[in-house]
Amino acid sequence: QVQLVESGGGLVQAGGSLRLSCAASGRTFSSYSMGWFRQAPGKERDFVTAITTSGGTTYYADSVKGRFTISRDNAKNTVYLQMNSLEPEDTAVYYCAGAITDYRGSDYSYRGTYAYWGQGTQVTVSS
Repeated sequence: QVQLVESGGGLVQAGGSLRLSCAASGRTFSSYSMGWFRQAPGKERDFVTAITTSGGTTYYADSVKGRFTISRDNAKNTVYLQMNSLEPEDTAVYYCAGAITDYRGSDYSYRGTYAYWGQGTQVTVSS
């Protein structure tokens, strides 16, 4: 199994940047597909971005494309989310998630694809 812990959240003004980290413990991290989801107050937990095991392919929700970048360093057992040009609409709790299988089709965007979840880190963007 793998344990995930997010960090790097905080308060930032609109237009600013923030870098989130997801530290994983477990001997098989490099074989896990990884994603980021977010949940705003009163709303569902939605897909943000995902990355394949080697980092060769990435996927983004339309709302963050061009502003957010996902990356991973398997040697450090860490996944990152670089967030630029932040908007108040980006305010949410951000969750790191891991899947034990390779992505097929569009399943990278489904919550049910991921067996492991972090506890989340709060990102607040002020206007």
